[in-house]
Amino acid sequence: MAEYFIESRKAPEYMDTDQKFIKSFCIRTALLLMAIIAAVVIFDPFYQYHKPLPGLKAVLTDKEYQCIGTLRTFDYDALIVGSSVCENYNNGWFDAGFDCTAIKAIRSYGATADLCYLLDNAYEEHDLKYVFYNIDPSSLSASTEPTYVSTGCPMYLYDQNVLNDYPYLLNKDVLMEKIPYMLAYSLISNYDEGDSYNWAQWKYFGRDMAMGLYTRLPIVKAMQPETANVDALAGNIALLTAQVEAHPDTTFKFFFSPYSMLWWDNACRSGERDAVIYNEKQAVKALLQYDNVEIYFYQDDREIITNLDNYMDMIHFSKNINYYVYHKLANGEERLTADNYEARLDGMYELSEEIASELILEYYPAKKE
Repeated sequence: MAEYFIESRKAPEYMDTDQKFIKSFCIRTALLLMAIIAAVVIFDPFYQYHKPLPGLKAVLTDKEYQCIGTLRTFDYDALIVGSSVCENYNNGWFDAGFDCTAIKAIRSYGATADLCYLLDNAYEEHDLKYVFYNIDPSSLSASTEPTYVSTGCPMYLYDQNVLNDYPYLLNKDVLMEKIPYMLAYSLISNYDEGDSYNWAQWKYFGRDMAMGLYTRLPIVKAMQPETANVDALAGNIALLTAQVEAHPDTTFKFFFSPYSMLWWDNACRSGERDAVIYNEKQAVKALLQYDNVEIYFYQDDREIITNLDNYMDMIHFSKNINYYVYHKLANGEERLTADNYEARLDGMYELSEEIASELILEYYPAKKE
């Protein structure tokens, strides 16, 4: 009886089998996870840990996930900084024209605080010869707080804390899509690394496209006071001048891009135009105080902005216009100085008046008032 009792307390054989299976499963799972992590770290399609491996290209198509990593890990001494209108520049143009190695620091919204955040990250490990900085009119009246958190950006990529990188390291899309995509573009395509974040390739530019995406206000609103955004303006100017002051060895080439006549028509009809011109005057005046600053003005190029075939909407122009702006920058053309900036901006005011009252009628004849 006692012998039977002792025998009955022995673990059944299937329990040993289950334990072995669980142990084997855990080991295999751990090895699989380690392999996935290793693959992501080695190929690193978001460039969080290193620049491209030898033989692979920097395939940059997703700025929200890749831009911050490239600023920390790539080799460069110049930045092309701005909103989506800067994405279609080819970095190689600037490399050749300014004898530098440039990459892009892009934020779609182009808000000053967001772009200065990118600059701060770049300067942590890099000394910059040049910053080519596009000033969007809206950026001068935008919030002075960065918007990365509020707009849902992947902050685990931005905070430099490797302990919370698991959404990147253990991500099916990164493993099955991003890495193969990077390898394909590196090894079997003619992808041009200079065209980082370029979106123009499959887009159509023409007056019908631009007008189709423009909803013209039916009623002209009262013009706002030119000082309507004075508090935000002061904050954004302070952010820009702080960058300039902190980095006296960098040459900052600020420039204003040529938005279409539709944008200026809307600025007039919405009552925002006077504040836009005032904001630009104040920003230019403040920045011109610094020896390491140059400012260039391309908003008032009549031939370009009144030809809607150059645009796909109110703002976004074709890559040909990107090259035009680069070429002007490289030749130092259309530079603003303390002596001419007020006259140039007053000229933009007059051109916007002509656009809203006369030139727009070519496209909206029924709207003649």
